[in-house]
Amino acid sequence: MLAKVLSGAVIGIDAHPVEVEVDIASGLPAFTTVGLPETAVKESRERVKSAISNSGFRFPDDRITVNLAPANIKKEGTGFDLPIAIGLLCATQVVPAERLTRFLVMGELSLDGRVKPVTGSLPMALAAREAGLDGIVVPAQNGPEAAVVQGITVVPVNHLSDVVGFLRGDKQIAEVQVDLQALFDADRAEDSDFAEVMGQEHVKRALEIAAAGGHNLLMVGPPGSGKTMLARRLPSILPPLTFAEAVETTKIYSVVGLLDREQALVTRRPFRSPHHTISDAGLIGGGHVPRPGEVSLAHNGVLFLDEFPEFKKHVLEVLRQPLEDRRVTISRAATTLTYPASVMLLAAMNPCPCGYLTDPRHACRCGAPQIQRYRTKISGPLLDRIDIQVAVPAVPYRDLKGALPAEPSARIRQRVVAARAIQADRFLNTTVYGNAQMPNRLIKRHCALKADGSQLLETAITQLGLSARAYSRILKIARTVADLAGSPRIEAPHVAEAIQYRNWDRRRPVA
Repeated sequence: MLAKVLSGAVIGIDAHPVEVEVDIASGLPAFTTVGLPETAVKESRERVKSAISNSGFRFPDDRITVNLAPANIKKEGTGFDLPIAIGLLCATQVVPAERLTRFLVMGELSLDGRVKPVTGSLPMALAAREAGLDGIVVPAQNGPEAAVVQGITVVPVNHLSDVVGFLRGDKQIAEVQVDLQALFDADRAEDSDFAEVMGQEHVKRALEIAAAGGHNLLMVGPPGSGKTMLARRLPSILPPLTFAEAVETTKIYSVVGLLDREQALVTRRPFRSPHHTISDAGLIGGGHVPRPGEVSLAHNGVLFLDEFPEFKKHVLEVLRQPLEDRRVTISRAATTLTYPASVMLLAAMNPCPCGYLTDPRHACRCGAPQIQRYRTKISGPLLDRIDIQVAVPAVPYRDLKGALPAEPSARIRQRVVAARAIQADRFLNTTVYGNAQMPNRLIKRHCALKADGSQLLETAITQLGLSARAYSRILKIARTVADLAGSPRIEAPHVAEAIQYRNWDRRRPVA
């Protein structure tokens, strides 16, 4: 007898419907799985056999063929255990076939019949809703994550017998519901605040501008100047995640298996800080079994690269495409996967190999050739994608003493949110979400300068030796400075402030 159960396979961060067909025919006992299954799926026959027997049901001693359709999609993971088991029970008329057509089923089985959690519940729930199904049957621990998707019924199960009882109508299982507003409200408090940082007011201002316009930023300063401390407080001034952003970010963490079981939704902007020994596959994604890298895990948040020049050069170079396209494309012989990677790049480095070139309290022992080699580890094309470059000097004692209270993150965030609202109206009906992503045609439209501002920029390019590529970057930064000031036009003071943030383009050393 033939039975069909609906399930799904995750490709990239999206789920695709998979029809699990189970056929039981006369013949010598055999269990064959076809449809491009990988090792974990093939091994499911042993888990399914033991789970069915230990749950009090009869496992058929016939020729069993399981087909996972469509056959051209690779099937990975242990989430096919439960649909295969239900298909076998349907084929032996233990479970009615009518209700199976209205639910998507997923879950791993233990040998005693318990249903264990799997990855990718959120993408599966979204696929079930798009397919017009009534609901999804998931392991109980995955229930809150799947329930984030509105418009479908989420049925949490702990045991194979629970699924059988639900499908036969013998057992009522309460569907999972989550309060989305409560999820966002419960995670509003920030662990770090700019009020804790004494001094470095100009760096805080640069971070505020970067947050307001979505600009990438590079901090250059000696050890102990507070670069890492400042970087870790950047998420506290970024605008709150929207629901759409939270869902897209959660999908990435769900398929990788990094979503906490008590966390139904990622409601804070991610902050990822990989070590400088990371490989290109770890940073961008890939591997034998492709999976998202750190740049995708930082989607809609911050990717912080400390000790920037210490990263392998070829690892840094692979960042160029994600920073430009806001996505990562991984090509393999059998498939091509695309992961989202809309991140703010925040980098920190020393001004020289020893770190003390700009520190008045320590003598630098590096020669000019050493400094040059150190700085050229960061290529021009990559540096071209970093709008703001700011010096972070050593903090003097009077600032460490903290006589004046520092401005809290909440107040800075208010200005950032207001500036982002202006940009949302400006770029309505476009794919641009911030000033940093403006192409040349939008720069010409929204970054027109008055005569005094144009003359100031011309003087800066001529006398300070700013590169030609710095021209558009300065205009974008000036546009963000004007937005923070609530000014519809870019004034000369806005241009003057923007010029400060292109330290690396000057002919003299960074200071």
